[in-house]
Amino acid sequence: MQTIKFEIEDGVALVGIDVPGRSLNILTPQLQRELDELFARLAGDDAVKGVVIHSAKARGFIAGADLMELVEAFEHGTSKVEAREQSAYLQGLTRRIETLGKPVATAIGGLALGGGLELALGTHYRVLSERADAQLGLPEVSVGLLPGGGGTQRLPRLIGIAQALPMLLDGKPVGPQRALELGLVDELAAPEQLLARAKAWVLANPDARQPWDRKGWKPRDLGSLAFPHGPLTSRILQAHVASRGNYPAPLAILSCVGEGMVVDLDTGLRIERNYFAQLLTGPVARNLIRTQFINKAAADKLVRRPQGFTSRSFTRIGVLGAGQMGAGIARVAAVAGIEVALLDASLEQAQAAHARLADELARAVSRGQLAGDKAEAALARIHPTADYAELGAAELVIEAVFEDLAVKAEVTARAVSAMPADALFASNTSTLPISLLAGQFPRPADFIGLHFFSPVERMPLVEIIRGRETSDATLAAAMDFVAQLRKTPILVNDSPGFFTSRVFGSFVDEGFLMLEDGIAPALIEQAARQAGMPVGPLAVADEVSLELQLKVNRQAIELGFEERFQRGAAIDLVKTMVNEFHRPGRRAGGGFYDYPEEGGKRLWTGLAQHWPQASQQPTLEELRLRILSIQALESARCVEEGVITDAADADLGSTLGIGFPTWTGGVLSYIDTLGLAAFVEQCDGLAERWGERFRPSAWLRRRAETGERFHPRPTQAGN
Repeated sequence: MQTIKFEIEDGVALVGIDVPGRSLNILTPQLQRELDELFARLAGDDAVKGVVIHSAKARGFIAGADLMELVEAFEHGTSKVEAREQSAYLQGLTRRIETLGKPVATAIGGLALGGGLELALGTHYRVLSERADAQLGLPEVSVGLLPGGGGTQRLPRLIGIAQALPMLLDGKPVGPQRALELGLVDELAAPEQLLARAKAWVLANPDARQPWDRKGWKPRDLGSLAFPHGPLTSRILQAHVASRGNYPAPLAILSCVGEGMVVDLDTGLRIERNYFAQLLTGPVARNLIRTQFINKAAADKLVRRPQGFTSRSFTRIGVLGAGQMGAGIARVAAVAGIEVALLDASLEQAQAAHARLADELARAVSRGQLAGDKAEAALARIHPTADYAELGAAELVIEAVFEDLAVKAEVTARAVSAMPADALFASNTSTLPISLLAGQFPRPADFIGLHFFSPVERMPLVEIIRGRETSDATLAAAMDFVAQLRKTPILVNDSPGFFTSRVFGSFVDEGFLMLEDGIAPALIEQAARQAGMPVGPLAVADEVSLELQLKVNRQAIELGFEERFQRGAAIDLVKTMVNEFHRPGRRAGGGFYDYPEEGGKRLWTGLAQHWPQASQQPTLEELRLRILSIQALESARCVEEGVITDAADADLGSTLGIGFPTWTGGVLSYIDTLGLAAFVEQCDGLAERWGERFRPSAWLRRRAETGERFHPRPTQAGN
């Protein structure tokens, strides 16, 4: 099917882009070919005075490339030569357009992102819709790539290096007014006037040429490239620090700008496609695109939802426990339009939580994160109470009380006596098996785990845990509820700690064991950050509290969990910190870190005294491997034990829930990137040096021997 609608009006060729089967246009290879062939014909057509490119769809322009096609290319082993050719084709198309010898304008009706904006930058004039939802940007850095259709060369030439660098490095789109101020577009117009304004300009400017194609033209702020001053130098330093060597795209973008702006455009385009090919054939872009975009989009569309059940929309829920987690759940539900009974042991406690939520919502309004009327409406939907009778109309009750089996059993029993007979029940537990908790509920088929992450309003993930008796209908409804909250669900099967808590626990415990190994605390924390974790294991242990580690250990022993679920690897260290040194974490004023009233936190000097540092410290790279490998190995065990049945859930859970570095694509993508045989060999080496916890299982070795992957290779191109 054709992707272009073409007509000539008053001597102006109107090129309407209409990619079939899409609500928004994307820059497909077919569209590029058709445009290339069309402009080749238009160059020799004397009847055509100029061209206006626009979208033939009701909204938008071109929303970038097809990410699924890029993943397919990754998986099938695109070579650097092929990647350069891919970039060169789009570059050639935009170069053909701007050297057509006739004026070419773009009428941009909405989104122009990535290759869509690059196409527009290759035209001589741009008219943008004044609608607020019109957005222009080059977001390729967010998927580990750089603009490969001339974006790194035209953008700084058009708006200047200093203004172009933030757009290229941050990847954030700009709206109509900012686009006009920057010089990205030449004028704004009402949607119904876009074509007429673009056409009028074409007819009035028969000799249009790009500035950089005029003799003697030079970039207006070329001096800013000079070392050591100027935006390019500072951005290089910032990118180097921020990426920690894990994300190559920012430095590649800076190299493209720095090298390309001192040569002519055509040489700059060759520089761009060489860097583009390096990124496109590397693992980071593949991992980012597959997990953070392709698989996240599929999860958000509830790809794991059981079929055959009518979609549900919840109007009333109850939340048991008004602490930080319970109040957070109540907040996101209320913002989503759901009435919430927020119940705690006393009305005073519930009202105090309501007051805290009022303050939080007010701050969100002051920061521009939420409209004032929406915040007021959300707060009005939250009803603080201590009366279980308030659950009488709830369609779903979520328990978010202390991680204590007896406490959970008590509130569950009291809720059962008040809630409707057909209402669903969910536990926000992070460690206790759902099947065990469901034993306190008269309808275990209607019982499920909904593990939120703190702070709930910012964390995008919900881990849905299916108990042994959880029904498909309950699972489908739980998926619907998570989607209603605009969260991303992953599905796991029941196990102590489920998936995210097991993997997170392996990270924290490894930090404790490093301390016992005599490794300098600062080196432990730095290794974690170098690996790409947001914070080190000692810092995050302070945030969640060491007392919680003790409680998890005690409860696991009392419930008779297997030793590996008892989190006992470094429990003596934790007991010493809590019971002997009285340093359970940040909330108590001190843990592994001190928290002075003025200045930032700093590692407690007593650590070196009580856990003396070894005279020979391991390399940062070895510690980095320990941190990544132990989490990936625990994830593989979750697959082996059937806790995880889809690799995408593991990758999303690890990156969105517990901060596993996104450059890896997630825990199982990390293994696949290394190759399972190489990962097993790496773990064996770590086991010899640091302990048998790194030893791969026989199951994992068999997979390595047969060359299996956790992510299957695609069998056909996506639509």
